[in-house]
Amino acid sequence: MALSRIPFRTRLALAFAGLFLLAGTSLLAFVVLLARHGTAEKTAGISVSKTPATPHSTASPPAPWESAHPAGATPPARPPAGHTRPGAVDGTQSEAIALVKQTAHSVQITALEQMLLWSVIGLVLMTVLAALTGRWLAGRALRPVSVVTETALRMSEQSLDRRLALTGPDDELHRLADAFDFMTDRLQRSFDSQRRFVANASHELRTPLAVQRTTIEVGLADPLTDDLAETREDLLTANREAEQLITSLLLLARSDRGLERTQKVDLAQETDTATSDLRHVAKEKGIALHTDSDAPERVTGDPVLLRHLVSNLVSNALRYNRTDGRVEVRLHGRTLTVTNTGPPVAPDRIEDLFEPFRRLARDRTGTTGHGLGLSIVRSIARAHGTDPHAEQGPEGGLRVTVRFP
Repeated sequence: MALSRIPFRTRLALAFAGLFLLAGTSLLAFVVLLARHGTAEKTAGISVSKTPATPHSTASPPAPWESAHPAGATPPARPPAGHTRPGAVDGTQSEAIALVKQTAHSVQITALEQMLLWSVIGLVLMTVLAALTGRWLAGRALRPVSVVTETALRMSEQSLDRRLALTGPDDELHRLADAFDFMTDRLQRSFDSQRRFVANASHELRTPLAVQRTTIEVGLADPLTDDLAETREDLLTANREAEQLITSLLLLARSDRGLERTQKVDLAQETDTATSDLRHVAKEKGIALHTDSDAPERVTGDPVLLRHLVSNLVSNALRYNRTDGRVEVRLHGRTLTVTNTGPPVAPDRIEDLFEPFRRLARDRTGTTGHGLGLSIVRSIARAHGTDPHAEQGPEGGLRVTVRFP
C-alpha cells in the first residue's frame, strides 16, 4: 500500500514508533559495545598467585608429584629437600590463569547475550507501546481538525449558523478554527444578502407588473384593429411571463430559507392535486399524463412547497417533451418519480439543468420557461432533507427521483 494512502493519524503514529525504535536501537548498541569493551579490559588484568600456608594449618596439600597409588605400590621417590621441580609452580599458575580467563570470557558472553536478548524484547514491547501511545496522542491532537471536517460536511446553505467556537490555547489549530468561523460568517452574510435581494426585488416588481397588465387591458380594450389586438396579446403574454418569473424567484427564495413551519403532509394527495391542475396543459400539448401511487404516505414538511415541487417536476416534464410523448408520475411510499419522453440528454449535462436559468434550449424542444423549474425542485427537496436524482429516461428525456426521508 502506498504511503499516501495511509491515514495521517496512522502515519504520525508510525513516525513516533520508528523514531523510538531508531533511538532505542542506537542506545542498545551503544550500551552493548561499552559493556563488552569494559568487561574485556577488566578480565585482561586477572592474575593468579600462590597463597602461603597460614600458621594454623595442620596439614599441607599434597605435592603435585604425590598422587594416589594402589596399596602396596612403592611411591615414587620424593625429591630431596631444597630441590624444586623445574616449571612445576609456573605450569600450575598458567593453567589456573587460563581457566579463570576462559570462565570470565564465558560469563561475559553469557551476560551480553542475556542482556541483548531481554533488551531486544523490551525494545519491541516499548516500540509497540510507543506506536499505540502515538496514535492516541495523534488522535487527541487532531481532534479539532476532525471537528472542522465534520462541521464542514454537515454545513449547507440552510445551516450556515453552525460555528466551531474552539477553546484552548492560541495555537495553530485554534487559529484554523477561528479562520473557519470567520469564513462561515462571510458566507452566511453573503447568502442572506442574496436571498433578501431576490425576495425584495420580486416583491417590488410584482406591483408595477400588475399595474402594467391592467393598463394594457384597459387602454387596449375592444374594439381594436387586428394589428393593435395582436400587439395587446403580445404585451399581455410578456407581462404574464414576467409575473411567472417573479413568482418563481419568490418561491426559490422562500425554499432557500428553509422550512419555517412543518406539519404532517399527505404526499399522495398533494401529488394528485398538482397533477390534476396540469392535465389540461398535457391535453393541449397532446401528451399522455399517467399517475400511479400506492398507499398514502405522510411526510413532515411544508404542504405548499411540496405541491410546488410536484408541480414544477410535472411542468418541466410536459414543457420539454415531444408532441406525442407521455409523462409518468409514480409515488411509491416516500419515493416520487417523474419520467418523460423526448430528446436524450447527455449525462454530463444533466447536473447543469438544476442550476438557475440554465437550459439546454437547442437540445430540448421547449421554447418557454426560464430555467428555474428544476432549481426550485432541488431547493425544496433540500429544505426537506433530501436531494433529487436525475438520469436519462428509458425512451429519452429525463427520469427525476425524489426520496423523502
